[in-house]
Amino acid sequence: MSKLTDVPKRILIGRALRSDRLGETLLPKRVALPVFASDPLSSVAYAPGEVLLVLSIAGLSAYHFSPWIAVAVVVLMFTVVASYRQNVHAYPSGGGDYEVATTNLGSKAGLTVASALLVDYVLTVAVSISSGIENLGSAVPFVVENKVACAIGVIVLLTLMNLRGVKESGTLFAIPTYVFVAGVFLMIVWGAFRGVVLGDDMRAPTADFEIKPEHPGLAGFALLFLLLRAFSSGCAALTGVEAISNGVPAFRKPKSRNAATTLAMMGLLAVTMFCGIIGLAMATDVRMAENPAKDLIHDGAPLGPDYVQDPVISQVAEAVFGHGSLLFIVLAAATALVLFLAANTAYNGFPLLGSILAQDRYLPRQLHTRGDRLAFSNGIVLLAGAAGLLVWVYGADSTRLIQLYIVGVFVSFTLSQTGMVRHWNRLLGAEKDPAARRRMVRSRAINAFGAFFTGLVLVVVLLTKFTHGAWVALLGMCIFYATMTAIRRHYDRVAEEIAAPGTPTDDSVRPSRVHSVVLVSKVHRPALRALAYAKLLRSDTLEALSVNVDAEETRALRDEWERRDIDVPLKVLDSPYREVTRPVIEYVKSLRAQSPRDVVSVIIPEYVVGHWYEHFLHNQSALRLKGRLLFTPGVMVTSVPYQLESSEAAKLRARKRQDWTAPGSVRRGPAERAKDSSPRT
Repeated sequence: MSKLTDVPKRILIGRALRSDRLGETLLPKRVALPVFASDPLSSVAYAPGEVLLVLSIAGLSAYHFSPWIAVAVVVLMFTVVASYRQNVHAYPSGGGDYEVATTNLGSKAGLTVASALLVDYVLTVAVSISSGIENLGSAVPFVVENKVACAIGVIVLLTLMNLRGVKESGTLFAIPTYVFVAGVFLMIVWGAFRGVVLGDDMRAPTADFEIKPEHPGLAGFALLFLLLRAFSSGCAALTGVEAISNGVPAFRKPKSRNAATTLAMMGLLAVTMFCGIIGLAMATDVRMAENPAKDLIHDGAPLGPDYVQDPVISQVAEAVFGHGSLLFIVLAAATALVLFLAANTAYNGFPLLGSILAQDRYLPRQLHTRGDRLAFSNGIVLLAGAAGLLVWVYGADSTRLIQLYIVGVFVSFTLSQTGMVRHWNRLLGAEKDPAARRRMVRSRAINAFGAFFTGLVLVVVLLTKFTHGAWVALLGMCIFYATMTAIRRHYDRVAEEIAAPGTPTDDSVRPSRVHSVVLVSKVHRPALRALAYAKLLRSDTLEALSVNVDAEETRALRDEWERRDIDVPLKVLDSPYREVTRPVIEYVKSLRAQSPRDVVSVIIPEYVVGHWYEHFLHNQSALRLKGRLLFTPGVMVTSVPYQLESSEAAKLRARKRQDWTAPGSVRRGPAERAKDSSPRT
């Protein structure tokens, strides 16, 4: 990167960190809780409201079902938390649901889980920020009047914070998260004290409103369907639970135990706050409606389009603390802020999962690379772009966006827990120790119950939310699945095509002449062809050059180099900041400084592809190097092309264009006629 763009980059995201400082970015439990659990903790700001909104369809009489729905959500939350505590101990590598499903159920199940999680992470950002904008808009009219612009602005701000690194963003985000949790607990305790001990009559600002039911007198199957839909909406409180199992590598040692403890803390806090807000909403007579302008009645008349419906938590806080009080303002501000920060769960989960998928060749390799601050920068930017697009399309309307929500997360819940059951079955088949078997049987029972319960909820969610927008989430999952399958197929085909053969071929036979420095990353056909071409040039010195970005890959390169007994010395440049371009540039400049009259020839193996989209998957490092080396005096850059099979398609297209008769060519006259008109000898 040029100095012109390097300065603002350093101002925005900070100085680059060396690879050996990765351990300094690991999180203690007090920071990991707000980083990975801010989504389920903040969901108590809108999940109770979603339950009441759905129940309002049947009128005020249906509100008395809300405590039972809360109990069902609590049971589900504890089941999922207990199940995921088994996951983090069994699979601490950070693959989470994807790794569990892939290992135990196969690659297709793993890819389904990955697709579901990627969609859910994007929706987490969109829903959380849109909901936060609506909460803030109740106090600041400008925000609600410019919802989309403000929401996208918050996405940009969160993106910059996460590009600075997970530890810095986690430390910053911990304060408002803990203020929010403390504020909600204070509201619950003070509300219970006022109601039970002091006997105060606390009333929400909507307590005097009446609800006009859309479908009055529901009974039988219709009522059951409504209750199931309300339950599925309340299950939004569980989103983000899986992020901890995906983020185990980010914890300090002992990683699994710290992750399991954080899971338990998150579950206990979320359940207590969810139940407390539902209870206070019932005690203070909160009224909510899906269409408040028409369905909320005051003094016999609808409230009209000018009425802005405040969230349940805001109404409860006003009833408990009093409108305009300091505690009310602090909790309102903390609620809006923590909803923004809830997106941080996705900002940590999406890039990490994207990195693992890229390592498994399901996504472009650029997503596997850590940025300057040791965060997966490309994944962070991709998440921000997808969430920003979703916010723009849906107008930052959380009510519309939340209908797309939680489908993906319950797909991953169900497949992950089913995979864990098979995991324990496999271990039980080989384990002989009675004590260890008892622990495994207990863990299997927990995961089996979790798989059954979450599978049941998934069916409920699909049945009750499909026509309300869940189909969009399913479509997104299908798109992700198809895209990742195509990328993996492409990478596998290319890997097979360029694999170095065991016997000499045309790629390794020495031609007839030249060289200086050949850039290599692996021993494959393109590298062998480049080395053979370099020998042809008959340079005074010839060496192969590689950059140490990944120690394991560099070690494999050295071993393969020695095993094949390649008669070209291999030099490896260290790169503590994981850059490829700068170490090569500096090394070439040092050669020029030692012998200014010499010419340095840099030979780069390069793929020749046939489709436009393949350019995004290959040759990125080569393009950057050529761009920089072309401006270095005394350096010659040579690309040694290796034609992939797909390049044949481009060759055919070029041939068709060559044979095509352009408009006006007949008027100009064909080439043969011009040749015939020339003087004969």
